[in-house]
Amino acid sequence: MIRAEALVKRYGNKVAVDAIDFTVQPGQVTGFLGPNGAGKSTTMRMIVGLDRPTAGRVEVNGRLYREHQAPLREVGVLLDAKAANGGRSAYKHLLSIAATHGIGVSRVREVIGLAGLDSVAGRRVGGFSLGMGQRLGIATALLGDPATIILDEPVNGLDPEGVRWVRTLMRKLAAEGRTVLLSSHLMSEMAQTADRLIVIGRGRILADDTIGNVISSATRSVTRVRTPESERLVAAITGPDIIATMLADGAIEIIGLTAEQVAIAAAASGLVLYEVASVSGSLEDAYIALTAGEVEYRSSDTANTGAHE
Repeated sequence: MIRAEALVKRYGNKVAVDAIDFTVQPGQVTGFLGPNGAGKSTTMRMIVGLDRPTAGRVEVNGRLYREHQAPLREVGVLLDAKAANGGRSAYKHLLSIAATHGIGVSRVREVIGLAGLDSVAGRRVGGFSLGMGQRLGIATALLGDPATIILDEPVNGLDPEGVRWVRTLMRKLAAEGRTVLLSSHLMSEMAQTADRLIVIGRGRILADDTIGNVISSATRSVTRVRTPESERLVAAITGPDIIATMLADGAIEIIGLTAEQVAIAAAASGLVLYEVASVSGSLEDAYIALTAGEVEYRSSDTANTGAHE
């Protein structure tokens, strides 16, 4: 378990993390989301003692990270896939880390196989691709068979098979009762992997809930309808809180009525419906809605590209 209480980090006058409270529970995958500069990396560094909080505290498995006698057996961490010594082979890199905690050679070989690195275990890490480096970083995080796993952008550079492997692995680890904290900018992957989300912006918690609740609370459900009598349907459902939009493909998007309510209104008016369905917002929609006012680094409007040429 990871528990943060009134956690603060300042760099001079800049507040990177602003008195946040959260708990990452065992037995589920918790996604950690936020724009660049939101405070995610700083928070993860404070969890594992790489940065000291300005105020507040964060505990892992009931203790500060520095209080654990064998931290590798408590917390497995991947924050930087390029942190390994490039002159060492993958096998020797893992072996040297294992030696600090009295972990045997059999476990080193086990995580090499788990990460799919058997064929390259003797190669120098400096020649690894980004994806291979990520696999080695995950193998390193799992070396001590820890109860808590923290991974920052673990699917970066992985091919589709590797992405699926990480997704399956995270869910397996959570099912074993471990605490899994996973940071990623890939919303589609997070939607398939996470059970719960913590969303941070400008150092403050914007959402901390199940993934379903985050999506439903931050987006509006839309009812999509197809009918040969669009104008009559729109007239039948008109109301002060109802918005009906005609789409280019002939469908109608309706905000303010459920699919059942639209179907009842159509039946009362004798209208035929070819399609009626509720369309929920996506995690990407919810994320953008939550962080719209919290983005520190924003791209210019593409519509204005070339305006000053």
